[in-house]
Amino acid sequence: MGAWDWDPDTFLGEMLAEIPGYEELEAAVAAATAGLEARTVLELGTGTGETALHVLGNHPDACWTGIDASEAMLSRARERLPNAELRLARLEDPLPAGPFDLAVSVLAVHHLDGPTKRDLFARIAQVASALVLGDVVVPERPGDAAIAIDGVYDTPSSVAEQLEWLREAGFDAEASYVRPDLAVFIAHKPGK
Repeated sequence: MGAWDWDPDTFLGEMLAEIPGYEELEAAVAAATAGLEARTVLELGTGTGETALHVLGNHPDACWTGIDASEAMLSRARERLPNAELRLARLEDPLPAGPFDLAVSVLAVHHLDGPTKRDLFARIAQVASALVLGDVVVPERPGDAAIAIDGVYDTPSSVAEQLEWLREAGFDAEASYVRPDLAVFIAHKPGK
């Protein structure tokens, strides 16, 4: 992931302005976790804690571990999530050992190129029983893209590619669209 310095004071406003469907994506990810066991949760890309607060609404007793590459964002998240274990780390770094019942991520994984996403999914499968991922995707029809993608910092992949990589990692996986360029992936290990 590139060195992008988000400002925790303006982050939510920027997401709302730049990502049509942001609130719907957060709600869809939280809803997708509702039926899953989530005593221990690993969040990839904690940011200011927006996703954590949404998901914790369904799992208020979960033990939360989060990683993010920005100390400024983690500082804000620590204020909002005082009981969470939050670590400075990039998605490419070794993941916390777990085991975790659930891994979640919203709008972080699309910053990785395809091979690095594939590797991340394999590493998640080593530490978590399930994954709920909400992110920017390459739409099936290019004209349906509403989110600006720079191709450098933003490198989304298609739903089909990501489902393939999740299955290669050992997950049963499915996806649903929030918008043509936003999708939610629900992946779990067989029998879990």
